[in-house]
Amino acid sequence: MKISVGSDERTPLTDDIVAALKKRGHEVSLHGPLAGGDQEWAEVGETLGREVASGQTEHGVLFCWTGTGASIAANKVTGVRAALCGDAETARGARRWNRANVLVMSLRATSPPLGIEILDAYLEEPPEADDFDRRNLARITALESAED
Repeated sequence: MKISVGSDERTPLTDDIVAALKKRGHEVSLHGPLAGGDQEWAEVGETLGREVASGQTEHGVLFCWTGTGASIAANKVTGVRAALCGDAETARGARRWNRANVLVMSLRATSPPLGIEILDAYLEEPPEADDFDRRNLARITALESAED
């Protein structure tokens, strides 16, 4: 699977996540300082979001200090469902019920071992929306269309 990874800062967490993805056989597309650039969180979130929304990559993993700013930036891109996850269960739910396609983590609050646990939960969980979730996902898609 091809996965975009972006951050406004390179840290042990980002290095461990990139290494874990590569070890698991994923092709990784890097953004921001992870790719040697100096982009800030809003630009990294937008760039990564556009790559995921266009289908160039299947998923994204995004970081910033709190995770909030990068989430907001990525979610401004139509078709992106970025979920800020601080634990594995939230990541599972984001995939299963919300069909998140971008996993976001806080550089401040996420240790490398916890980050790997969150990543694994996100990647292993299949999207399985029931009728309730499908109705809500359709409403989100309609909201995006109304704003275009």
